[in-house]
Amino acid sequence: MRGLDLRIEPGERVLLLGASGAGKSTLMHALAGVLGGPDEGDSEGRLLIDGAEPESARGRAGLVLQDPDSQVVLARVGDDVAFGCENLGLPRDEIWRRVADALDAVGLDLPLRHPTSELSGGQKQRLALAGVLAMRPGLLLLDEPTANLDPEGVIEVRDAVARVLAGSDATLIVIEHRVEVWWKLVDRVIVLSPGGGVLADGRPDEVLAREGAALAASGVWVPGHAPEPPARTGVRGRELVRTEGLAVGRRPGVVLRSGIDLRIDAGRCLAITGPNGTGKSTTGLTLAGLIRPAAGTVDAGGIADGLGSAPLSWKSRELVTRIGTVFQDPEHQFVAGTVRDELAVGARAIGLDAAQTARRIDPLLERLRLGSLANANPFTLSGGEKRRLSVATVLVTRPRLLVLDEPTFGQDARTWRELVAFLAELLDAGSGVVAVTHDTRLVDALADDELRLEARS
Repeated sequence: MRGLDLRIEPGERVLLLGASGAGKSTLMHALAGVLGGPDEGDSEGRLLIDGAEPESARGRAGLVLQDPDSQVVLARVGDDVAFGCENLGLPRDEIWRRVADALDAVGLDLPLRHPTSELSGGQKQRLALAGVLAMRPGLLLLDEPTANLDPEGVIEVRDAVARVLAGSDATLIVIEHRVEVWWKLVDRVIVLSPGGGVLADGRPDEVLAREGAALAASGVWVPGHAPEPPARTGVRGRELVRTEGLAVGRRPGVVLRSGIDLRIDAGRCLAITGPNGTGKSTTGLTLAGLIRPAAGTVDAGGIADGLGSAPLSWKSRELVTRIGTVFQDPEHQFVAGTVRDELAVGARAIGLDAAQTARRIDPLLERLRLGSLANANPFTLSGGEKRRLSVATVLVTRPRLLVLDEPTFGQDARTWRELVAFLAELLDAGSGVVAVTHDTRLVDALADDELRLEARS
């Protein structure tokens, strides 16, 4: 990001848009004063909050990060929400009043002593928002605050932010690919250009009327300009995986779901959907052979090729050519110092030489718009770029079943369309796909079957 000239007035409600990699999250980190110093990157020009450098105005701005895991600090829910208020030196009674109000506002109905380690990704996102809301900052910075939430949770969080804003004169800047969710709450839209500077700036309806088609073409999610879903042959192949009486859980004796009977066939996409905290990710990891079933069986005899039918018993080298898994948090699977080296990890694991590795990696880099980032550190990518890289890492070994947790997280309209089209091609070529997702567009575009996990009463 460079060449940015902006003035945001107190009390404005701003929706910050732009294609994946345009610098939206970088700008948010700079506004919060946590971007880092000269040793961590280059900067030019000036950025002021209330006339002062952002680093000297910490506490004035509250930032909810794109990755909620990176914002969990303490072991218990109540303590984590209280952390920011404690650093502001607020009285104890006031802190705990704010903690209760913030948890209620974001719909996180859990005991204060509940372990943060047992929260789902969506629950962690609510927790991070609660911690910031409790501080009551003058500048509220939200970097995709609803990305891992179920549709009901998206509305709850949006409404919680609206209530906070209605009772204060705080300034809001929010990044969100679900543009329609925030459209009526904001009074200004700023679109960053991937080449630097501003692509559009103005009142929401005016920007939409004047620039809607051009913004959609550049990758911005614009109401009324949804990308077309890819064509599918819909041909069903042979059975890959079957479960019988499957129960799942991450801790011994704690069962999240039971009685799961399903079949995954080649050429078919199973979507696992449902509210946060219902066991979707745990179910996906169990199907992938990474978590032991709490009860019942996962039978992957259709792709075992002479191995035992339980994927949990397979060695990692045996697993990567049969089942490829993309975790909810892409950073959990990065192990190399550059994007190209990250993609080469799987290739080396299955014994490919340098020429074979290049033939597999180079097309993936270009197809997923990562070619210009081949020598970048994976941890420095934007959230959407990290997600595409995590998907690419499992495609290098060409597994017959893909288990993808929130595969479209952080994507702009253009990269969403390209990624979904790529998955459709893999399905038509005979791969199976399990997609754990809150993305209703993805479900509509690809899902042949749906396993919806409902919250327990």
